[in-house]
Amino acid sequence: MERQYDLVIIGAGPAGMAASVYGSRAGLKTLLLDNGAPGGKLIKTHKISNYPGVKELSGVELATSMFEQSTSFGAEYAYGDVEKVDADKKVTLSDGTIIEAKAVIVATGTKERLLKIPGEQENIGRGVSFCAVCDGAFFKNKDVVVIGGGNSALEESLFLTQFANKVTIVIRRDVFRAEKKIQEQIQANDKIEVIVKHIPKEILAENGKVSGIVFENVETKEPMTLSCQGIFPYVGQDPNTVCLEGLGVLDDKGYVIVDDSCQTKIPGLYAAGDVIQKELRQVVTATNDGAIAAQHAFHQITGI
Repeated sequence: MERQYDLVIIGAGPAGMAASVYGSRAGLKTLLLDNGAPGGKLIKTHKISNYPGVKELSGVELATSMFEQSTSFGAEYAYGDVEKVDADKKVTLSDGTIIEAKAVIVATGTKERLLKIPGEQENIGRGVSFCAVCDGAFFKNKDVVVIGGGNSALEESLFLTQFANKVTIVIRRDVFRAEKKIQEQIQANDKIEVIVKHIPKEILAENGKVSGIVFENVETKEPMTLSCQGIFPYVGQDPNTVCLEGLGVLDDKGYVIVDDSCQTKIPGLYAAGDVIQKELRQVVTATNDGAIAAQHAFHQITGI
């Protein structure tokens, strides 16, 4: 890996890949870094049906297509676990490698939020999963519980019905936050049961595997135990921004504060996609951010 680039993009999700297209196509010497498989959350998504120009396809298919395009104009792709980004645009990797850049775009996305209840940590991979697409097949003919009422929770619940004997969705409130179309699909599926006004309190296990989960009624405080073999929490996301700590560019939740050009208060340091402070986090908004950040970086670097 060379150590000097015009543009270094951290994260190869939709935002990072879009930035790679725009940066490299504009002639910038571009490096796209990621510490996992290209695609970000796309590769954990069963189906995409709200991306303009694409009626419906799997997340893996869209991720593959985006990645092929992201390197088609000369951008270099490399594995890299970024430990720190300095104000002078030096990127330090966990192996000690230091990469210098004229501009950096942070597109590191978010990570799944934990329930933070007893029995969760020790049962991750033993029945607790944060990716139905990745692990759904392990729960064939078993009972599973999905926690959450947003789009992700409901979409993953529908996916799980291909394998599971029964899917129980449990939400804190008495209404879903998901889109109406997805709610209608949930209501029409005989394999799905919905329980409202309950919060998770403890995950139960037997012989090293999940055996159930204890909930509490938010109004009566009465406990309720569900027997299950799989638990899929979808209770929110937290930004992957440890590499930017100390630079004064994060809000109180850890999201990156940027202007209309996706630039932070530090010239040449940009952020794009789910990692930035904004309302809507979707594939289409991520690619928008990546394009804007890379285009602005091009003008800043070249002076054109």
